[in-house]
Amino acid sequence: MAGFLGALSGPQAHSAIGPDSVVLVPVGAIEQHGPHLPLSVDFVIADEAASAVVNQLGDELDLLVAPTLPFSKSNEHAWSSGTIWLSADTMHQMLDDIARCVAFSGARRIVFLNGHGGNSSLLTTACREIRLAHNLLTFVIHPFLPPAYSAPELTASHSTELGMGIHGGLQETSVMMHLRPDLVDLSQAIRNVPEWLAANEHVKFGGSVQFGWLSDDFGPHGHIGDPTGASAGLGAELFDESVGSLCDQLREIAAFSFPS
Repeated sequence: MAGFLGALSGPQAHSAIGPDSVVLVPVGAIEQHGPHLPLSVDFVIADEAASAVVNQLGDELDLLVAPTLPFSKSNEHAWSSGTIWLSADTMHQMLDDIARCVAFSGARRIVFLNGHGGNSSLLTTACREIRLAHNLLTFVIHPFLPPAYSAPELTASHSTELGMGIHGGLQETSVMMHLRPDLVDLSQAIRNVPEWLAANEHVKFGGSVQFGWLSDDFGPHGHIGDPTGASAGLGAELFDESVGSLCDQLREIAAFSFPS
């Protein structure tokens, strides 16, 4: 049965959580996303995606969704007022503590639904550590694959953003226009695409060489991409596709195990 962990009583949780349960932990962030978007973008997307997954899967899976984590590793935006970030050590410890509780409750699978691309490497490392420490089956899934850490998809934004729409760009802004239109001020949106970076063969977002960066390395605005053509219609399409993909991933996760 799919549902929300925080809505259960203690006795209900005791009955609901078992070895076949999949505990989904959405991970958001509170960080700047340029002048046109709120700090809560990654939290909203992770939270809404988790809720939509529960509603779509219904009674199909033994899925329990934990409350969305609002803070994570966002120090690439530390320069901007309002950004709240955890150190890598603090976040690792927090994830381990959560996993320990999940294991103690009797579940065997924990899934981190990552709404913030900057968490990607850390969450992958945490999955290995948790696997060793608590004997859980561990997974990371994303509402949208982080383009800064993977080859950019050939989407409608590729031509306008050159694969560089990684933060507060066309797609993320469109999704927020679908989910929280009252929090988007498109009149403040400007194009901020690092074309000089897209010209590189290797050292670029999605290239074969990863590199350290801060969001203000690409100018004072904070976002990286071109949100000017964003629309709620595009956002709805992207979000629905994402939820469908997440559901497919969770079905496979629920059936996954290593050979004994």
